[in-house]
Amino acid sequence: MRFDIVTLFPDCFTSVLSSGLLGKALAKQIAQVHLVNPRDFTTDKHRKVDDEPYGGGVGMLMKPEPIFVAVESLPILPRREVILMSPQGQTINQPLLRELATNYDQLVVICGHYEGVDERVLHLVTREVSLGDFILTGGEIPAMALINGVVRLLPGTVGKAESIKSESFEEGLLDFPQYTRPANFRGWEVPSVLLSGNHAEIARWRYSQQIKRTGSRRPDLLKTWEQQKQEEQGENS
Repeated sequence: MRFDIVTLFPDCFTSVLSSGLLGKALAKQIAQVHLVNPRDFTTDKHRKVDDEPYGGGVGMLMKPEPIFVAVESLPILPRREVILMSPQGQTINQPLLRELATNYDQLVVICGHYEGVDERVLHLVTREVSLGDFILTGGEIPAMALINGVVRLLPGTVGKAESIKSESFEEGLLDFPQYTRPANFRGWEVPSVLLSGNHAEIARWRYSQQIKRTGSRRPDLLKTWEQQKQEEQGENS
């Protein structure tokens, strides 16, 4: 998969793209990340990328021309999505990450800054995506989260692909509690069922813990999961 990140601050990505599983995945060419600075596509001597909004208001907006030319300079792969990181967009969740990892070969990600981008930039965009209902200084951190979440789903990034299937949100539930050595740490003991060697019992315990944890921490998710289960049962009856 190819990522093209349109950003005024490409240096922000240096450490993230070279660290951990993401760095290894890029080194193995599972994905490619190209950083494009719209400032390089300005035509004035001051390399100006922002200007005052028409109608007045506080702050500056990113100008459309450098963003358009930056995006238009990129190659176009057959399955391509142009994403604007924006607090007004669709919130990142696991189904979205899986959709992007499965259905696209190229993600062009535009990182807004200042008070946002000129509205006409949306003529380039096929999807707006948000990290959540809060405001950051720019789209770089949300873009990093998007890249990380998508790349880890690509075949070859995670050593054991089965481990992804049991994670939080993959089946609509939060993950179950997990433990490692020592079996007793400061009086807190590992649940005995995990030491039993009975894999069927362990699987049942983990499933029940997923339901319990989701109900206590994310009742909204549990409600959605229960509705989906009811619909599936109705279809199979």
